[in-house]
Amino acid sequence: MRTVLITGATSGIGKATAERLAEENYRLILCGRRADKLEELRAELTEKVEVITLCFDVQNQKQVADAISSLSADWQTVDILINNAGNAHGLDPLSDCKTPDWDAMIDSNVKGLLYVSSEIIPQMKQRGNGHIINISSVAALQSYVNGVVYSATKKAVDGISEGMRLELTEFGVKVTNIRPGLVETNFSLVRFKGDAARAASVYQGYQALKSEDIADIIAYAVSAPEHVTIADVTVYPKAQSSPTTVYRRES
Repeated sequence: MRTVLITGATSGIGKATAERLAEENYRLILCGRRADKLEELRAELTEKVEVITLCFDVQNQKQVADAISSLSADWQTVDILINNAGNAHGLDPLSDCKTPDWDAMIDSNVKGLLYVSSEIIPQMKQRGNGHIINISSVAALQSYVNGVVYSATKKAVDGISEGMRLELTEFGVKVTNIRPGLVETNFSLVRFKGDAARAASVYQGYQALKSEDIADIIAYAVSAPEHVTIADVTVYPKAQSSPTTVYRRES
C-alpha cells in the first residue's frame, strides 16, 4: 500500500484528492494549518484507510522540517507527494505595493513547495522511486492584469516542476505538473479577503471546474503504469478558453 502526503489537505482540491485517494486505498498523510479541520477529515477517512495528520504552515521552514521529521518509522516512506498548498491574495496592480499579499503568495506557492519537497525528495532518490505532483495554474501560461505576482508564483511552479523532472528522472522519480483553470473552491474567497459576494461572482454564468475534477486527474496520474509519466496537464472548464477568456451565459 502506497503512502501519499498532501499539503493543503483540509479544503478544495487537497480535500477532494484525499477523499478520492482514500477510495483507491492509499495511506494518507494529511497536512494543513488547522488542526480542527485536519481532525475532521481524518475522522471521516479513517474508516476507509490509514490516516495521520501533520499540522504545520508550509511557509515556515522549521515547522515543515519538524513535522516531517516527526513521522514514525512506519510512515517515513512517502511514495507520492502532492504539493497542493497555495493561495492568492488580492487583485491589485503592482503600483499599489501590497507587499504582505506578495509575501503570502511567494512564501506559500513557491517557498512552501520547495520546503516540503526538499524534505521528501532525498528518500525518493535513495529508494529510486516516487512521484511528485505540483498544483500550478493556467496563470502560469499567461499573466493577467492585477494578478502579476500570483501569476509569477505559478510560473515559478512550472519552472520548478520542469527542473525537478530534469533532476529526478534518472532516480526513477516521476514529476507531474497540473495547471487548473477556474475551479470553484474558497480560492476567490481568500483572494477577496472574505467578500463572499465578490467571490461568488467569479463563478457565475458558467459551470466552473470542481475540486473533484482535479482529484480525478491526480488519481489517474498516480495510478498510471510504472513506465508512464503524466508530465503536464492543463485543464479548463468547457466555458474557458484561456486564462483570461471565459464565456458566460445570462442566467
